[in-house]
Amino acid sequence: MKRIALLLVCSIQVVLISQVLASSPIPKKVHRVLFLGNSITYNGQYITDIEAWFVLHYPKQHIQFINVGLPSETVSGLSEPGHAGGKFPRPDLHERLARVLAQTKPDMIFACYGMNDGIYMPFDTGRFQKFKEGILWLHGQLEATGAKVVHVTPPVFDEVKGGHPGYNAVLDRYSQWLLRLKDSLKWNVADVHFPMKAYLEDHRKENPAFFFAKDGVHPDSIGHFVMAKQFLLYLGVKEISNVSNFWDIYSKMPHGEQIYALVAKRQSIMKDAWLTATGHKRPGMKTGMPLDEALAKYQELELQIEKLNQ
Repeated sequence: MKRIALLLVCSIQVVLISQVLASSPIPKKVHRVLFLGNSITYNGQYITDIEAWFVLHYPKQHIQFINVGLPSETVSGLSEPGHAGGKFPRPDLHERLARVLAQTKPDMIFACYGMNDGIYMPFDTGRFQKFKEGILWLHGQLEATGAKVVHVTPPVFDEVKGGHPGYNAVLDRYSQWLLRLKDSLKWNVADVHFPMKAYLEDHRKENPAFFFAKDGVHPDSIGHFVMAKQFLLYLGVKEISNVSNFWDIYSKMPHGEQIYALVAKRQSIMKDAWLTATGHKRPGMKTGMPLDEALAKYQELELQIEKLNQ
């Protein structure tokens, strides 16, 4: 029995070491990965999940994962009457994108819009056209930087929890349009919408009370895991196909949970610092620390991570 246990431990160690030594799915020339989006991106847990995977599996590749998601934002420029109780219209990405790109200087960009762009109303060809125009404009702006551009379909909307009957069908159409651009325009498009929809429907069959989001919009940790998994699969991380959660992996890796906590702390500091530095017009956002101070803190946390990751 002892021999079997020893062999099992050794096999696990071999698997973990082989994962760490595997070549990274992100090219070595990529040093900054930018995430654009709305409140789901601003929450950022899926970005923390993605960054932690890379830190733990490819410790020699130092990539900054930059979160500039802005709650309520659209790429269509639309805002419903009385948004936020009439306090302010939805922020429009057009207003801030040039500053974000100039300051972050990304090598790879993930852009996830659509959830807010249908304005939580039934399908309308005019609103759909504004979304398409916004995405086409966005693609042109991002492609001009020379960065690799990946569009991401919007997360699922849960009508059971969020109301607005038929709104997820709107997002189905927005997502289908984005996915068709892979063939028609040869765009890079990662799909989180339909995998999240399938996961939600499958689990609700087993447990009718299951949900990702209490309000139908903002996913919990399970929803963010499903999103992160789809990003990693898109990038070619095949070994994650049968993974049901990240903790089963991280808990078996040396200092895995500690490193994840440091990555999460770093993400929390940097997202507010980047939003404050690049500027926006949305009221009620936390003021981040000055960017130079935040970057110094980033390096401090990086050293702690590297020490644990040796």
